[in-house]
Amino acid sequence: MTTSRGAYKIDEQHPGSDLAGETAAALAAAAIAFRPYNSSYSNLLLVHAKQLFTFADRFRGLYDNSISSAQQFYTSSGYSDELLWAATWLHLATGNEYYIKYVVDNAVYMGGTGWAVKEFSWDNKYAGVQILLSKVLLEGKAGAYSATLKQYQAKAEYFTCACLQKNDDYNVQKTPGGLLYVREWNNMQYVSSAAFLLAVYSNYLSATKSQLNCPDGQTQPQELLNFVKSQADYILGKNPADVSYLVGYGAKYPLHVHHRGASIASVFALHYDVGCTQGFEMWYNRAEPNPNVICGGLVGGPDKNDDFSDERSNYEQTEPTISGSAPLVGIFAKLQSLYGNIGEGYNHNESPVPQQKTPSTNPGKTTMSKTSSESEGAPVEFLHSISSSWTVGGATYYHHRVIIKNTSSKPISDLKLVIKDLSGSLWGLSPTEEKDTYELPQWNKVLNPGSECIFVYVQGGPQATVSIKSLH
Repeated sequence: MTTSRGAYKIDEQHPGSDLAGETAAALAAAAIAFRPYNSSYSNLLLVHAKQLFTFADRFRGLYDNSISSAQQFYTSSGYSDELLWAATWLHLATGNEYYIKYVVDNAVYMGGTGWAVKEFSWDNKYAGVQILLSKVLLEGKAGAYSATLKQYQAKAEYFTCACLQKNDDYNVQKTPGGLLYVREWNNMQYVSSAAFLLAVYSNYLSATKSQLNCPDGQTQPQELLNFVKSQADYILGKNPADVSYLVGYGAKYPLHVHHRGASIASVFALHYDVGCTQGFEMWYNRAEPNPNVICGGLVGGPDKNDDFSDERSNYEQTEPTISGSAPLVGIFAKLQSLYGNIGEGYNHNESPVPQQKTPSTNPGKTTMSKTSSESEGAPVEFLHSISSSWTVGGATYYHHRVIIKNTSSKPISDLKLVIKDLSGSLWGLSPTEEKDTYELPQWNKVLNPGSECIFVYVQGGPQATVSIKSLH
């Protein structure tokens, strides 16, 4: 990038308690992580965490008032949650009573025991504060501060029960497919952060042999983990669209991610620089998939009805964020420790069965039909399956999965297919200018002997008809 990347700062005259508090919390948390392996570095992190917290608390103000350029992008709703967040992490990192006394003394004034929230995000740390302080209480380390920490825990349980849909109807909204839905813009970041927090709270409850007390009844720690797994499964492809919202994972994931580095070819491929204006004019509105795969990027995800439009300009759904991807590391680590790789790929087990002419004859079971084109002189085999179905408003929709396999001993290139009777959306093939005609995607132009290419589509009624138009 050749765009000017100016640095900004906060100081006594231009404070940013939210920014400094968040950084202090991060350094204190990192100090805990590094302590068993590098005590001197851990101590250095703590020195700076303490300094930043003192600075944030003494010189109070919103960072976007000091850094005006941030106002049009990431305005801060307040800094009280970040001050409590920093003090809580510093207490866990140091054991110093000063910090636990700070969160108790400021519990009401700063909203720690007043705010009952339904999100945990880059701008709102209250749920994180409340769950961390519940850990102190559950471990029997609250001492004289237990009465106030019980108030923090009550708010932690409000958040947790709301995610589990057990909060006396004061719940976080969910899509028909089961995904938490908090915001229209980049909803997945709220999903991953909530799932991460519930995984953490499940650990705290299990370690102290405790239960979650929801308005709709007592809940065991395992139920929190079941929820976490359901959200992870949805993210990785177990959803009505059968798409993985983690870029680079699974058979189908977003190809038009709203990300400059992913959507513009490398300077080593182009052999010239792409300026800021050129990026928009030449690359932003291209219909072709991104030339670079931003592996591990969690996009914004579907809307409240589980609908998703893979378009680069649809930044509310296709933009990846660090705040979305980061919690997934903790979620996947926990699920891996519990379940291993049983969810890998999230593909349904399929075995060949006699061809079904209409999906509705057996909608609950995965079925497969095999069509060989060798008799027509084309060494290609199609394996057509129905991997899932769901009903919305009385109409039943089917997720169709088609494997294109080269059964010959020679590579096949420039394969074009004619797909008739297609009424729904299709992913995995590139449309051509010819009616009903599709070709292999850019990244898979050649099918080597024995290799496969997969495309999927969703529609109601009978399956589409697939035939070969041409190949080389």
